[in-house]
Amino acid sequence: MAVAHAIRCSHCGAPVEFEPGELIATCKYCGFTTVIETGKAFTFEHSLLLNKYTEAQAEDLIRNWMRSGFMKPGDLAKKSKIVEKSLVYLPFWVVSVVATTKYKGIFERIAPPIVKEGEIKKEYNWLVLARKAAGFPTREYNVPLAGKIPYDFRRIEGFAKVLNSEMDRDEALEVARQQIDAHHRFLLQQDIDRIVEASMEVSLKQLVYLHAPIWFVKYEYKGKDYRLVIDGATGMALKGDIPSARF
Repeated sequence: MAVAHAIRCSHCGAPVEFEPGELIATCKYCGFTTVIETGKAFTFEHSLLLNKYTEAQAEDLIRNWMRSGFMKPGDLAKKSKIVEKSLVYLPFWVVSVVATTKYKGIFERIAPPIVKEGEIKKEYNWLVLARKAAGFPTREYNVPLAGKIPYDFRRIEGFAKVLNSEMDRDEALEVARQQIDAHHRFLLQQDIDRIVEASMEVSLKQLVYLHAPIWFVKYEYKGKDYRLVIDGATGMALKGDIPSARF
């Protein structure tokens, strides 16, 4: 097991616990955010999305998801047992950029093949999960940025868990750059069949550190466990395991 360490909040003096690998910690007593390695105050915008659902309302969301869709067993909502239901505020970096990829490639779908040149220029609010663990459907999460507020620890439920960031600013930028580059190369496949050269330039507009409420659910159906992830800000299911209708 990882051993939790603690530093003193430079704002209120309370202990701030963190796990090995975490780089940015937020005090649960006053909401002050600190860079762990230096103990200095966090200097970037720290925002919060509010959870809109009580535990009882979250259970209604789960049951409604089980009832919806023709691919689910007809008795899923009735015969499932909710084993775990936890609210976690996950840390994200929202990287707002304009990315431009200039390319040259070969279009081979006709004969003879032709050389094509051009550029892809797009603006993104690219979301980077600030945790090293994989599995969260970041690309399916359309983060509702219009609803963000300045981080306010008083608006977070006492039963919820708040995770710290395992990425600093520079690492988040590099992850976003790599992911956007891969996305642009995927888009290029619509226009060319073979890339000869491609280079991307990124213009950073804004960088926001954000905590977002996510409900993590485990339910049991006919002796097997399944997982469901729900956005606490909108009530939308982001990812869910569905038992076979013939199970």
